[in-house]
Amino acid sequence: MYEILNNPVYNALQTGDAHLNQGTEQVKFFHEEVSPFVGFSEDYATGFEDLYQMLAAGRKILYAIPKFIAESKGWQILAEVKGLQFVFAGANKFDDDFSSLIALQKENAEEMVQLAALTKPGPFNLRTIEFGNYFGVFQNGRLVAMTGQRLHVGKFTEVSAVCTHPDFLGKGFAGLLVKHQINLIRSQGQIPFLHVRDDNERAIALYQRLGFEARSPMNFYFMKKRS
Repeated sequence: MYEILNNPVYNALQTGDAHLNQGTEQVKFFHEEVSPFVGFSEDYATGFEDLYQMLAAGRKILYAIPKFIAESKGWQILAEVKGLQFVFAGANKFDDDFSSLIALQKENAEEMVQLAALTKPGPFNLRTIEFGNYFGVFQNGRLVAMTGQRLHVGKFTEVSAVCTHPDFLGKGFAGLLVKHQINLIRSQGQIPFLHVRDDNERAIALYQRLGFEARSPMNFYFMKKRS
């Protein structure tokens, strides 16, 4: 059951995020304003060559895979992030007071992008909200924390964009938002999972306290198409 998470982007674009798919049967990607993620089957040898033909010069992409890869012809690796994939293994429903959490809408997109740019939870653009189920915390009319969903991979739904403005750390907003997402995802009959940098000790400690267990390494390659 868990093997589908070994290639989360390609499998999401075949299943729960198929409505956002661009590309072909073999090579899939999101619109760049939704997400830079791309994916293809691990046994498909010409995935990066196909992407080179399909995407515009200068296009930036993000490729996720457990193993390490070398730079492919036509693509420049801008950054390699060593991450971990966690899957929720808890059983209890969280009974916190979630009344302070506000469902975020398209009109919040610019403020969401600004918060993500400041806190760097991962790539976030104006249409990323189309993954759905984003919630935030506002203080004096200002968005100071948020969390939502991203990849929907078969029976698994990813918790993503967990971020809090530096001025509001230590108030429990991230924990509350993640607990809310866990409840929401499980109520949809799905299993929560997430990705985190392997050196982000603060976040890892939080996720483990909430019931997530490390499953696998997951390496993220940010690339740019050469002209």
